[in-house]
Amino acid sequence: MPADPDTLFAPSPDVLPDHVRIGADADALATIHDPDVTLAIWQRAPLIPAPDLSEMPAIRFAAPAGQVADRMAAYWATVAPQPWHAAVTRDVARLAALYATLAAEARVEVRLERITGNGCWKFHADYVALRLISTYWGEATQWLPLDADAETPPRGLAAGDVGLFKGRALAGDRAIIHRSPPIAESGGDRLLLVIDAEWEQPD
Repeated sequence: MPADPDTLFAPSPDVLPDHVRIGADADALATIHDPDVTLAIWQRAPLIPAPDLSEMPAIRFAAPAGQVADRMAAYWATVAPQPWHAAVTRDVARLAALYATLAAEARVEVRLERITGNGCWKFHADYVALRLISTYWGEATQWLPLDADAETPPRGLAAGDVGLFKGRALAGDRAIIHRSPPIAESGGDRLLLVIDAEWEQPD
């Protein structure tokens, strides 16, 4: 029986949408400056093996990018040292510097947290300009192509990957749609990093 021509030329679900760029080094993140790009991904191997997150402190602060490592060290000083603390501190400081350069921001807002529930499990776009997200451990952030419908399966970053997400403040209705993977039923957890421009505090 002859093949259906519509099937022969149907786009593969693995074809990368035009508004997403993926690369194997940090330079991939700079593609976010392309007006058509709403998600830039630096694919990396996982940075750390399975971490002990039982004493993970709630880390959230704003600081000049060059002071991020010192601020991280102050949080680690409040809990028992873990072998992965130093590697994560170096990486967060590096990613904060990259974000500050790409977003043209002198100060950054850093959030590193253990997530055990579903978090922001509904698909949404952030009301920011640019947001950097990386999952050091566990399931990583899921995203949808711009032309997605209710039947479109989500795509996902992998643990270790770095994603630079364009939000509504910069991309309007074309902002990248994404969510935290729902993990509440699995009993798993995640170690999630989010870096933003410093949030304006209300008067």
